[in-house]
Amino acid sequence: MSKNDRSPAATSLPGYDEVDVSVLVVGAGAAGARAAIELADQGVEDVLVLGKRSHGDAHTTWARGGINGALGTHDPEDSWAIHAADTLNEGHFLNDPAKVETVAKQMPDRLRELDEWGMDYSRTDDGEIDQRFFGAQSFRRTAFAGDHTGESLLNALVDRAQELSIPYREDVMITKLVSDDDAVYGAVGFDMDSGEFVLFNAGTVVLAAGGYAAVYNRHTSRDDENNGDGPALAYDAGASLMDMEFVQFHPTGMAVDESDPEWEPWSGRLVTEAVRGEGGRLYNTDGERFMERYSPDQMELDARDVVARAIAQEVAEGRGTDNGGVYLDISHRDAEFIQERLPRMYERFAELGVDMAEEPVEVAPTSHYGMGGVVVDDHGETDVDGLFAVGETMAGVHGANRLGGNSLAETVAFGTVAGDRIADRVDGPGSVPDDLVESVVEPQIAGLAETAGRDGIHDVDAVFAELQDLMWEHAGLLRDEESLSAGLDALARVREKAGDLDVGPITSRSFEYAVDVGFMLTTAETVLRGARERTESRGAHYRTDYPDVDEAWQQNITYERADLGGMRTDVSPVGSPDETVQAALDEGHELDYHQLE
Repeated sequence: MSKNDRSPAATSLPGYDEVDVSVLVVGAGAAGARAAIELADQGVEDVLVLGKRSHGDAHTTWARGGINGALGTHDPEDSWAIHAADTLNEGHFLNDPAKVETVAKQMPDRLRELDEWGMDYSRTDDGEIDQRFFGAQSFRRTAFAGDHTGESLLNALVDRAQELSIPYREDVMITKLVSDDDAVYGAVGFDMDSGEFVLFNAGTVVLAAGGYAAVYNRHTSRDDENNGDGPALAYDAGASLMDMEFVQFHPTGMAVDESDPEWEPWSGRLVTEAVRGEGGRLYNTDGERFMERYSPDQMELDARDVVARAIAQEVAEGRGTDNGGVYLDISHRDAEFIQERLPRMYERFAELGVDMAEEPVEVAPTSHYGMGGVVVDDHGETDVDGLFAVGETMAGVHGANRLGGNSLAETVAFGTVAGDRIADRVDGPGSVPDDLVESVVEPQIAGLAETAGRDGIHDVDAVFAELQDLMWEHAGLLRDEESLSAGLDALARVREKAGDLDVGPITSRSFEYAVDVGFMLTTAETVLRGARERTESRGAHYRTDYPDVDEAWQQNITYERADLGGMRTDVSPVGSPDETVQAALDEGHELDYHQLE
């Protein structure tokens, strides 16, 4: 890696540093870390991983319940093919079957590899990697580390990366990829501590920057994460997006009294599916275990979209709590069991004065995961040469609804696959052509400099919140034509306000959020447009005016920039699974919840 200073052509343009690198990984969570590890293992040394936060502080740590792989610890009849079949069923057959097969085949080896790297798995009595039930899975295939699986996973990956001396730079935010729509040459960003602008000349760019669930006001992410950075950066660079209308609303986010300052920060935060996987039950305010009405066979462990809509229906019909939720109760389990299997959940509620071993907690649906993302090939590469996307930034694995435990699985599976492909093609550091320096790099830096310290009319936080509110109101669990169209109109008004923000200096939180608003505007528009175009209900997308599945809509909606500006959508057919997976589908495997009783 080399660091240079390029003299800007325009004297009024701020100076910026240049960093030359063969492979730039944008995002330091599990997907980015695993891609970098694969590159290092294959002898590629000129890699740089960028994170917006401190080392090891990525959204991966918030994934708690588990990571899927057909190890067969408890159920030896499980297989990668049944894992793939469950994933396709949960995705309502909008998944890319080849990508599903890649994840399912990879995961047993990836789980064992993580074990070798020191991941702190929960264990069976005989020392095997333990596996638990998770919603909509036919067998116990979700490996876990208590209820802090993501944290333990990322710790193992970071330790491995440090063993391999993989270069890392923290507190850097990428704001634009340098592309001519055919190929990528690097990225522009800024150091969030120093305020310094940076141009990364990169031969290959890997986007591992998360998803877009935080475009909603009730969500399981921190507000400064999952704002759509990855998909928006790729879209702006000329890549296509897909399936953006499919947003998973996790059934169990924390439902709190938002007027209480102690509880308000926890609104919408995830109550892991592991609580239900370990036997937690849902009750309405009439004391009814209401999932008996909606899903008598799979109960609380039916698909996430089914459980989320059931909760929403109970609340809508007046059987919800004052905080707009229902009760999740695991108090029939022993306190020792809860503290061992769900330690983080137990500790969190205990600190708030609630003993899960003695009383229920309040939960309600919350935006959790974007199934859509960047269109990539079987190795994670986009249709922009040299630009890859992995993890939640990519599309294709999850279809219309994600199987719980597959998000962490996707990160390490496709991190490995992408790293392997890139290793075969590394050809030294990139170099941004002079015409792109003039047409892309310098205007981007000038725009960032102009935004910093701007004395605008509109408060950044207010515009940020307005966008999140409109998405919850117009593109939430229940959607219809009128509301989605009104949402697009409201988004246009927010876009106008975003052009005149009152912004602090480049190192301020308001500057970061001003950049985030730009990303969110792109991803919010794709969600609204796709949801309006898809005139059916499938998986996480539910249209009250089109409540049924329409087989004609077994197609993916893609989004790309139009030649004359604006956004263009198209549809494409879904592929077919291979014979082994089709056979598993035909066998009709399904979880029988009552095994847990």
